[in-house]
Amino acid sequence: MSSNHSSDPAFNPAFNPAFNPSRRSALKCLAFGGVGTVFVLSGGILTPVELALAADAKSSSTSAGVPLFLQISDSHIGFNKEANPDVAGTLKQTIDYVNAMPVKPALTIHTGDITHLSKPAEFDLAAQLMSGLNITELHTVPGEHDVTDGPGTEYFSRFGKASDNKGYYSFDHNGVHFVALVNVMHFKPNGLGGLGDEQLAWLENDLKGRSSSTPIVVFAHMPMWTIYEPWGWGTGDAGQAMSYLKRFGSVTVLNGHIHQIVSKVEGNITFHTARSTAYPQPTAGNGPGPGPLTVASDQLPRMLGVTSIKIVRHPLKATLADTTLV
Repeated sequence: MSSNHSSDPAFNPAFNPAFNPSRRSALKCLAFGGVGTVFVLSGGILTPVELALAADAKSSSTSAGVPLFLQISDSHIGFNKEANPDVAGTLKQTIDYVNAMPVKPALTIHTGDITHLSKPAEFDLAAQLMSGLNITELHTVPGEHDVTDGPGTEYFSRFGKASDNKGYYSFDHNGVHFVALVNVMHFKPNGLGGLGDEQLAWLENDLKGRSSSTPIVVFAHMPMWTIYEPWGWGTGDAGQAMSYLKRFGSVTVLNGHIHQIVSKVEGNITFHTARSTAYPQPTAGNGPGPGPLTVASDQLPRMLGVTSIKIVRHPLKATLADTTLV
């Protein structure tokens, strides 16, 4: 299913050519919490790069590839506790930073928890902020905080068009096949996410007939492998979904939910969870459970830094370089 949201106001951000901060100013803004990851396609290989490098014209040469898409996650608009009392501000800083990039990607992907409590006013503010992105297409999946009412009425009324209100859908861009999955509507024991039989059948059918050389990007909110079962950090039936992807030569699986970087390579599949633009969470098993982690104000930039990952096809491997912003 092809997706182009240029006619939908929610997917057609306003253009703001007057804003063009220097790289130093952008770094200063980002140091206070704005985060994201830009993915470039170069020689058929997807490579996530640090926003700090992507915003530098010298590092945005054609040799690095054309920016393909930006991932933003866990904005939690509406959250106002001690861990970050201004989540709208940190999301805006991220957007301003992206707009400072000399060459911008065509797509933005938000991997869920756009809002904190699924309230209409929270979605309104999130839409207002994200409309400031100078990027043509926005693609989303819901997080559990976006569907706190159960059916996710507010989320789907705003973001359901691409999926016919199912939440899962696919589209193609620049030779890459993107698959959006929803794993926050059918929870498993211990709070693990779930895809459900209907979505799994759809995924199997969606991938049939596609060349094994097609690069695949899968994005969902909760991790698509079990990082820490006692905290529900995983998807109970993800193994079935992964079995449909094994024949493809290059698969990248992107998630949010845990507000920190965790990466894994398993055969041809690279898994990567993103940081939040809102607040950090404890690492798996540290503390009584998951939730907002309050740190000293001078430590917050370290918890909300950016990360560079390089993915090579032959042999397939991923290297992770964590960069703090202090």
